[in-house]
Amino acid sequence: MTEQTDTDFTEAGRKLFAGAADFIWAASRIDNLPPMQGVEIAFAGRSNVGKSSLVNGLTGRKTLARTSHTPGRTQELNFFDIGGKLRLIDMPGYGFAAAGKEKVEAWTKTIHAYLRGRANLARVYVLTDSRHGLKANDTAVLDGLDTAAVSYQIVLTKTDELTADALEKRIAEIEAAIKRRPAAFPVVQPTSSRTGFGMAELRASIAQLLSERGGLA
Repeated sequence: MTEQTDTDFTEAGRKLFAGAADFIWAASRIDNLPPMQGVEIAFAGRSNVGKSSLVNGLTGRKTLARTSHTPGRTQELNFFDIGGKLRLIDMPGYGFAAAGKEKVEAWTKTIHAYLRGRANLARVYVLTDSRHGLKANDTAVLDGLDTAAVSYQIVLTKTDELTADALEKRIAEIEAAIKRRPAAFPVVQPTSSRTGFGMAELRASIAQLLSERGGLA
């Protein structure tokens, strides 16, 4: 992209997420999903990685997505409408859940069915705690997305807790790990919900994706 194009998408991203943002649907089963409409993006990640905080940070709202200090509290696919142009889905966390094994398995099946069958899903943003990097359960999710040919990008969270050198090494490590993955977007996006670092860049990336899908006009 040219510098002018970068600026255009930064402004487009700012406007997109500065507008209306509303919770519209919660689905705990695959047969309870809303009808496919417009462009969707989804946020996935281990429990307590900061998905809800990132959704709130992107939209500049403190309580749009529910946050909790108890991992595994998000138990449904939560759909948010962003300015009538984009649907954002906050997915249940994986890796730990404050629920029984059968319920966790049911969530997992619903998540996988959604990822495989949602034709209007443009990209999954896989959130990874920058302090820990990719774990085995992250890698399993990436394998599933590669198999389903669903585009995804790694978004690092909690980067304010790393030094600049440590963050640079973490980004290089993950970009090397995903280099040969067929569905991976090659650039890792660092963010911090606490400081706002990387939010403008993530908004711009989403605006560009929406533009490519014809949904930004």
